Amino acid sequence: MTFSDLASFELLLKQAPGPDGAAKEAALARNAQLTKPAGSLGRLEEIGIWYASWRGEGRPRITRPQVAIFAGNHGITARGVSAFPVEVTVQMVANFEHGGAAINQLARNAGAVMSVHPIELERPTADFTQAPAMSEAECVAALMVGWEAVDPQSDLLVVGEMGIGNTTSAAALANALFGGAASDWVGRGTGVDDAGLKIKEEVCAAGVALHAGKSPLEILAALGGREVAAMAGAIARARHLRIPVVLDGFICCAAAAVLEKTVSGALDHCLAGHVSAEAAHGAVLAELGKEPLVAMGLRLGEGSGAGLVIPLVKAAVECLSGMATFAEAGVSVT
Repeated sequence: MTFSDLASFELLLKQAPGPDGAAKEAALARNAQLTKPAGSLGRLEEIGIWYASWRGEGRPRITRPQVAIFAGNHGITARGVSAFPVEVTVQMVANFEHGGAAINQLARNAGAVMSVHPIELERPTADFTQAPAMSEAECVAALMVGWEAVDPQSDLLVVGEMGIGNTTSAAALANALFGGAASDWVGRGTGVDDAGLKIKEEVCAAGVALHAGKSPLEILAALGGREVAAMAGAIARARHLRIPVVLDGFICCAAAAVLEKTVSGALDHCLAGHVSAEAAHGAVLAELGKEPLVAMGLRLGEGSGAGLVIPLVKAAVECLSGMATFAEAGVSVT
């Protein structure tokens, strides 16, 4: 199963499987008999049943979570949209590879296998205020990096990113997909000052205006980055493999939004891990109809918010599958 252009990728999105109804019914029936008052575990019950429906098992376990981090560089950084130089992307990739970043610690804590995928860091995307950030072929290649990064043996996926300038790219994507003004979607990202914030707004507005009228996948090529497209590709592949996904922050959700705007329901296999301190993230989640699991004030990216809640999702599944039913425990309910 593969794709060669944006049209064939869209077709794969349309052909993606849905949840397993029989597994959901089995999980619902089991949950109703567990040794607890009905509904007393709140959202943990919802998460466990949701997870079971996507894995096709009424009594599932999570044993091999995966974290995949994608890195790319952006041509718009030359316009002063970030407080850090583009060289930081390469330096942070080395940090990931040596185990020194926050996501390394969170992945290890969650028992997740982590991989890092730098994508042509020596060749930034084009300045999207002047031309599309990526050609269709470049966007397809980046989607494929994400698609192939997903381990078919994994049973929960987190995708994260690293790319100086990518909060501007995410803001432009959100603006193009959901409308409004650039100022509705642009935040301080790496910590730009007021002058930098104004530059980001101007860059975002110019890019959105230049590429108006395009389809969501064309918008991804026009305003996205290679790491952003790779996250979208990984999320789409996970759907085909029935691997549930925990979404990370603003940039991850902007990538995911492209899929949802292309095919309604494309993110039904995804949970929102957290809501970040980047103000527009909450707005994107609202547009996607996703309620975050936690709000911890994070704004780091790199999959950190989603990685943080892998243990929470595992706990929900353990409760569904590991708790005894009233009959198994010999507890009378009458």
